[in-house]
Amino acid sequence: MSDSNNSDAPTSVLHIPVKTIDNRETTLGELGAKAYLVVNTASKCGFTPQYKGLETLWQDYRDKGLQVAAFPCNQFGAQEPDNEEQIAEFCELNFGVSFPLFAKVEVNGKSAHPLFQQLKTEAPGLLGSEGIKWNFTKFLVDGEGRVIKRYAPATSPADMAKDIETILN
Repeated sequence: MSDSNNSDAPTSVLHIPVKTIDNRETTLGELGAKAYLVVNTASKCGFTPQYKGLETLWQDYRDKGLQVAAFPCNQFGAQEPDNEEQIAEFCELNFGVSFPLFAKVEVNGKSAHPLFQQLKTEAPGLLGSEGIKWNFTKFLVDGEGRVIKRYAPATSPADMAKDIETILN
C-alpha cells in the first residue's frame, strides 16, 4: 500500500523549473531559502510601488533565509508590456530592486506557468477561487515547499513581516 501523503503528492513548488530574467533555467529550491515570497509583478500598475516594500523585506530578512522572487506578468491591464531587459532596468533604477527577477509569465489561463498553477491550487483565493485577480498577488512558501499563505494585491509587504518571521524563526 502506498503512502497517501507522498506518493501522489504534486511536485513541490521549489522543484518546478523557472527562468531567471536573463533566461537561465533554475528552480526556487536552488535559491536555498527558509522562506520564499513569490509575487506576480508589473511595472505600470498602481501597486508597482510595492517593489520598494518587497526590497525592504529582502534587505531585512535575506540573511535570515528569506528569498523574494518576482515574476513579471502582462495579463492584467497590459501593465507589463516591456521585455525582460527593460523590466530589470526599471526595477533597479526606480526601486533599487536587488532580489531575483524572473522571466515574464502568465499566471492564469491555459498558458499559466506551472509554478503559478501549483501556487493557486495550494493556496486558493477568496471563496476558494484559484484565479489570480491582479498584479502583486503574493504567496508565502516555507523552506520545505509548503505554500503557507496567499496575500491579496493590496496587502503591503510590511504587513507580511510577522508571517515571514514565524517561518524564519
